[in-house]
Amino acid sequence: MNRSPYITDAPTVSIIMLKVLLALVPGIFAYAWIYGGGIIITLTLATVTAVLAESAMLKLRQRPVKPHLMDLSAVVTAWLLALALPPLAPWWLVVVGTLFAIIIAKQLYGGLGYNPFNPAMIGYAVLLISFPIIMTKWPAPLLLAETKLGFLDQLQYIFGHILPTGVKVDAVTSATPLDYLKTQRMLNHEISSITQAPIFGVLGAKGGEIVTGAYLLGGLYLVQQRIISWHLPTAFLAALTATSLVFYAVNPAHYANPLFHLMSGASLLCAFFIITDPISGPTTPRGKLYFAAAAGVLTYLIRTYGGYPDGVAFAVLIMNMFVPLLDAHTQPRVFGHKP
Repeated sequence: MNRSPYITDAPTVSIIMLKVLLALVPGIFAYAWIYGGGIIITLTLATVTAVLAESAMLKLRQRPVKPHLMDLSAVVTAWLLALALPPLAPWWLVVVGTLFAIIIAKQLYGGLGYNPFNPAMIGYAVLLISFPIIMTKWPAPLLLAETKLGFLDQLQYIFGHILPTGVKVDAVTSATPLDYLKTQRMLNHEISSITQAPIFGVLGAKGGEIVTGAYLLGGLYLVQQRIISWHLPTAFLAALTATSLVFYAVNPAHYANPLFHLMSGASLLCAFFIITDPISGPTTPRGKLYFAAAAGVLTYLIRTYGGYPDGVAFAVLIMNMFVPLLDAHTQPRVFGHKP
């Protein structure tokens, strides 16, 4: 006869982080296929910077270096930040954002388990506020670019801002669909005419729909592996869909349809990889639902009425501030006690 307690082998932090990295691989391959190999350079640069910064801070704090590096949390932060940045971002921008994420947003709060804000989103928000022009220079998808840059060309551009002879920046960069939509709406153009631009695909950005689908595939893998629960991605996507549907139903000529918001920007990356951060997010089931739903609504409102085309980072950071309150007021009833 089996006796209690029944204890299962919980996965280590290293295993959890490794599975998160594996889940990001389909999105990275799709990213490289659509926008070129520059994303590999950005990922490598962010990873090296994160590991070196983590090592230096651990030594300064007189903490063991190897065990903390082996948990791979610094690498996950680096990858999430790199995937949120323009693939052709200059090398120093990647380094500055990664250093801020690791040193300021993570280590100065005490390291893994103590940071109240998502480190990757802190790094991204700092870069977006400090260097808004650079952060909006995204490369055009290779199938739309006037001039297709090879891997070596992108390497030279990232480290030296050098383009092939006769090639101008405008030939290899373009506005993102969310940025273009916001700009054109300010000029009172209708959605139906705006979405006829070449950068728009069937549901979202042309080519970007493939990247979004790859993130969805990786996210479903994390749910299947029970690395993340269904509460956060479901509530976030449902709230974003419901909010955009209400506005779209009121005035479809003025507001984009829900599928566009789901398939554009960092919606799927946020739903499965950003708001699911176990440290800066809530721990209770109801708290997760409230947290993610509010983040979804804020994302839409910032996209539509805010000063930035994609509101994911700011929505997540705003909701990070409410995590202690959510955890305190959504604790499940203790068995045998009244509510």
